[in-house]
Amino acid sequence: MPETVTRSKFEYDPADIWVLDREDIDALEIGSAILGTGGGGNPYVGKLRARQAIDDGFTLSVLPLDKVPDEACCVSLGGIGAPVVGYERIREGREGLRCVRAIEEMQGFPVDLIVCEEIGGSNAMEPLIVGGMTGLPVVDCDGMGRAFPEMQMTTYSIYGHTSTPSVMCDVHGNIVIFQHAVTELFHERMARACVVAQGGGSDLASAPMTGTFLKKFAIPNSYTQAVSLGRAVIDAKRRHADPIAAICERENGRHAFSGKITDLKRHLRGGFVVGEAMLSGIDNHHGEDASVLIQNENLVFTREGEVAVSVPDLIVVLDIDSGHAITTEMLRYGQRVAILALPCHPLLQSPAALEVVGPKAFGFPDIVYRPVAGG
Repeated sequence: MPETVTRSKFEYDPADIWVLDREDIDALEIGSAILGTGGGGNPYVGKLRARQAIDDGFTLSVLPLDKVPDEACCVSLGGIGAPVVGYERIREGREGLRCVRAIEEMQGFPVDLIVCEEIGGSNAMEPLIVGGMTGLPVVDCDGMGRAFPEMQMTTYSIYGHTSTPSVMCDVHGNIVIFQHAVTELFHERMARACVVAQGGGSDLASAPMTGTFLKKFAIPNSYTQAVSLGRAVIDAKRRHADPIAAICERENGRHAFSGKITDLKRHLRGGFVVGEAMLSGIDNHHGEDASVLIQNENLVFTREGEVAVSVPDLIVVLDIDSGHAITTEMLRYGQRVAILALPCHPLLQSPAALEVVGPKAFGFPDIVYRPVAGG
């Protein structure tokens, strides 16, 4: 049975609140792009919107997960659609706000806290912006610890939360309510069909969760991790050190490949960006071939014909000189890139989670998930 969220307005201790400034947003852009594994929406666009929100007088704030009261009404929020649409089409700006207001109208009482659906890419920014507009903090957590292409691929859904009734809002002002879905996968299918009709990119807010559920099944400290990761890259570049090594050291990951993109297949299908980037090795990997399979995010990294890394671990494509992540819509022929393999959170490695976010869930039944070893 899905949990029931009841009326609960609470007061938080201002000393627990982390108010983000422009430097935090700059670091979040870099860190969320790395955790986005190629998807989650273009973080540069999100950064500009977050900066504008600060300039407009909104407070973008984060509340630690362990400070969330058990009975708090927590609503997760994020973008849905193809990342390339989010990059090429100008947003109206209040899509997420309309989602939250519609949820409040449905349940008859206010939302207490905004929650991030996925910390990767621009989806790290959207909850902060909506939180600023509503005057609510965002909880320091998310449902993926990275980005995934489909809605049911959150720890919220995997561990029992029913995400309907939900609300999806587009740039035109349309509001769609999904009253009930028999499964989380059906919710994803209905929402995906709807977002195609809305032009390929919208915001979606899911049914409220209690603080008790969130503290047990959310990926913790996501904003702290993303901002710290971004600061590590900025600091390494300031010291003329290797930003790629700094990322690997911080995330206990490894530099899996260096190469040049020699071919790129990428197209829109069913509300997703799908494709494959082919790579020819450079530096220590000269003479080797590799590829990255894509569905909004980077799913499978193959080296010399053998699967080297797969979901749910993170496959990150970085500019080999700057250490900045390259999202899937920004991949280009001839780019010199580094491929990083970073371990996912343990909540994504359980048998129940692998049924939803493992290779089989993406149409690769023959690939056996082998956790990334640090490097």
